[in-house]
Amino acid sequence: RPPPAPPAGSAPGPARPGTKRLPRAIVVGVKKGGTRAVLEFIRVHPEVRALGTEPHFFDRNYHRGLEWYRSLMPRTLDSQITVEKTPSYFVTKEAPRRIFNMSRDTKLIVVVRNPVTRAISDYTQTLSKKPDIPTFEGLTFRNRSLGLVDTSWNAIRIGMYAVHLESWLQYFPLSQIHFVSGEKLITDPAGEMGKVQDFLGIKRVITDKHFYFNKTKGFPCLKKSESSGLPRCLGKSKGRTHVQIDPEVIEQLRDFYRPYNIKFYETVGQDFRWE
Repeated sequence: RPPPAPPAGSAPGPARPGTKRLPRAIVVGVKKGGTRAVLEFIRVHPEVRALGTEPHFFDRNYHRGLEWYRSLMPRTLDSQITVEKTPSYFVTKEAPRRIFNMSRDTKLIVVVRNPVTRAISDYTQTLSKKPDIPTFEGLTFRNRSLGLVDTSWNAIRIGMYAVHLESWLQYFPLSQIHFVSGEKLITDPAGEMGKVQDFLGIKRVITDKHFYFNKTKGFPCLKKSESSGLPRCLGKSKGRTHVQIDPEVIEQLRDFYRPYNIKFYETVGQDFRWE
């Protein structure tokens, strides 16, 4: 599609190379798992172009149509892959079917982390925006003394990975879904990103030399390349200190998630060692 004509009287700028294409890979989840880190790390690769914002097309904006979605994408050359990320897709019932209808060959990336830690991180983020919400404990249980966990609370529900995965496996084979460990993304970013590059079918360009560990934030940052200035760390909202939670509540949540975790490990053939 030709670029729009410049306004009358303005000098024509250089034509931007490439074409806006629908994404060949989508980071579909999960919220507070490390999806922003994966996106920022993978977009360093010369063969990847990524949309920086979350378009929320397959959950909130589907009515706008595929051409609207395509118009948001960065321009790519034939040799490049377009990637987008919207972590809420993983828990959206309609998303697997909608993505399948766009392209059954879409590669899916799911970043997962210990569901208990993820829930606390999720709550911490909400609390920073809404300081008057109930306590974590109050939201977690329908009945604390009976140990009845409230699975309708989104912060709890998202971590039931095995349940959500079933919807995806109705449309996509496991071979098209890659699971990134949110924990290993911190301890071994180059190793985890090496596997992501293999999954996308691109050369392993992002390696150890791209990362350094930021002790203040507690996670890895991208080293500056020769062409750019400062090192790139994730925004201020990343690496927040989590709210202190009663260890007994954490233990009850571990017990709650254990059967879901085991089923998830068995389904994906990978032990994330959250126990």
